[in-house]
Amino acid sequence: MKRLPVMVGFGGINPAGRLSFNHAYRRLVIDALDQDKQASTYRSLAQLMGRPEVDNQDDDERAHIRDHTLIRRIELFDPESVTWQSAAKLAGGSGQQLHFTLAKRQLPEPLPDNWQIKPVDDRKVEVTIDTLSVMIPQDRTSKVTSAGQLPSGFEPGDLYPSRNHPRGLQLTVYGASDAIRSTGFEVEELKDLVAPDEIAVYSGSAMGQLDNEAYGGLLQNPLTGKRPTSKHCALGLPEMTGDFVNAYVLGSVGETAGIIGACATFLYNVKRGIDEIRSGDKRIVVIGNSEAPVNPYVIEGYRVMGALAEDEELMALDDSASVDNRRACRPFSTNAGFTVAEASVWLVLMDDELAMQSGARVLGSVGDVFVNADGYKKSISGPGIGNYVTVAKAMAAARAILGEARLRTGTYMQAHGTGTPQNRVTESHIFNELAKTFGVDDWLVGAVKCYVGHSMAPAGGDQLSAVLGAWQDGWIPGITTIDHIADDVHHSNLRLPMEHVEIDPAAMPGAFVNSKGFGGNNATGFFLSPATTMEMLEKRWGKDAMSAHARANERIETSAQAYDARADSGEVLPLYQFGEGVLEGDDIGFAAKALQIPGFKQTINLELDNPYVDMT
Repeated sequence: MKRLPVMVGFGGINPAGRLSFNHAYRRLVIDALDQDKQASTYRSLAQLMGRPEVDNQDDDERAHIRDHTLIRRIELFDPESVTWQSAAKLAGGSGQQLHFTLAKRQLPEPLPDNWQIKPVDDRKVEVTIDTLSVMIPQDRTSKVTSAGQLPSGFEPGDLYPSRNHPRGLQLTVYGASDAIRSTGFEVEELKDLVAPDEIAVYSGSAMGQLDNEAYGGLLQNPLTGKRPTSKHCALGLPEMTGDFVNAYVLGSVGETAGIIGACATFLYNVKRGIDEIRSGDKRIVVIGNSEAPVNPYVIEGYRVMGALAEDEELMALDDSASVDNRRACRPFSTNAGFTVAEASVWLVLMDDELAMQSGARVLGSVGDVFVNADGYKKSISGPGIGNYVTVAKAMAAARAILGEARLRTGTYMQAHGTGTPQNRVTESHIFNELAKTFGVDDWLVGAVKCYVGHSMAPAGGDQLSAVLGAWQDGWIPGITTIDHIADDVHHSNLRLPMEHVEIDPAAMPGAFVNSKGFGGNNATGFFLSPATTMEMLEKRWGKDAMSAHARANERIETSAQAYDARADSGEVLPLYQFGEGVLEGDDIGFAAKALQIPGFKQTINLELDNPYVDMT
């Protein structure tokens, strides 16, 4: 029997707020919630935004919170004044040579052959030259002013000694800390549950860290009169998100990998995690991604690809003289492109036996994840057939686990739903054709990028957040930024709601998350509800074991809820252990059959079986 990967913790941060305990999800459906949950959501956001002293019951304050969350006009930089440089060639007037004064210390080395130098004094020289190539700074207006940004006022680097970390790594420290604490276990408790090599961290950033503290500084500084630093190269690496979790948050010596699959990266890492748990090689897996691409030059790169929703196009869609930043992303409707966003999303998995023994929270489980490439392609960025395969296999897995009837009536899809003209056609065709194939007449499809934008690597985690929230509160977020379905969208067997949809969580045992990425990186995950997961656990382990789990869970749930309350009161800082508990080789307890690592209760087993016993 394969072990079931149980979701025991979930957290992070995105444009809707803190992900743990469904706070960010509730921002998406806030108008559909009862007054208590609305108040809790506003309170959580007010704390994040540095406004805890303001009455979040006040209508003006609530309007401020709404206006400064989700997709909105860019705040992280001034889109009206983006620093640029243009090349020019200077020459003296009327055919004369060009003369200028320069400090000796600013003379280039080696001196260009066509430069004539004449001393002015001990510190300056006069330079004579026929022509000079220069770069002239200028301020440009960005053609894209919409982005999904973290709630205004939230600065993750202010919460710990960030030491000029790139923003993506700052988000990692906050997001992974939130997810781990949401389990209700302390870090040391988690590490005591299993052997050191039975923990794994799988994480990758699709683009790496591109701001000035990382690759941006590495590549730009020499061209702008600055020096690269020793941190630029290392901190830009895409797998650095996982490295930071191992080194500063979890203190893990277990397996680690940075798996990258463009916009499907989150599900790629989930697949690696569940494969390791189902095989029995790993018992606790921390999975997550962080991305911080709300950067003027990243945005310009995607814009010139024709991928982003430009202001002029949005205004043309609305026949308006002003851009509606809030509705920049319009999945499955008449649209213009996707909207860049930042986020950090993290998931903690345990195998079902460990979850039962430890009394872990049960947020649901992972049925399966499928990854397939596109085959031969016309364009590396264009869609292909791989996503048909991943969705078909995920639906087949759901049918095998839930049965034909519950697949047809008890599942829904969280689409990749980027808001591009190409995506609306291709993804809707995939869903519609496979709904017909599997006998689903009115398949409900959500698209949360209309709220939070496209966060690249963590995008699938943003979608999963909406799935987990719906199982808790019973509302599937509608595609509320649209007012019609585009004519070229395939939807004979689909339901693409423009308003929130109320569901009975008990009647929705499964949900799908779909991701499509540049280069032919396709992934589709199938997730099982908490109620369905508990049914499966009871069938495997029996009622007595379920009762024992419930008793053990009381302490864990109390601890988790206490963390949630403290986080909303601003009392909790991210987990960040720098320079403490550092181990050297001499600290390890060596033995022929086991290694003892300080800080871990259990040992690393060295009595390994021969995997090729039939060949040796």
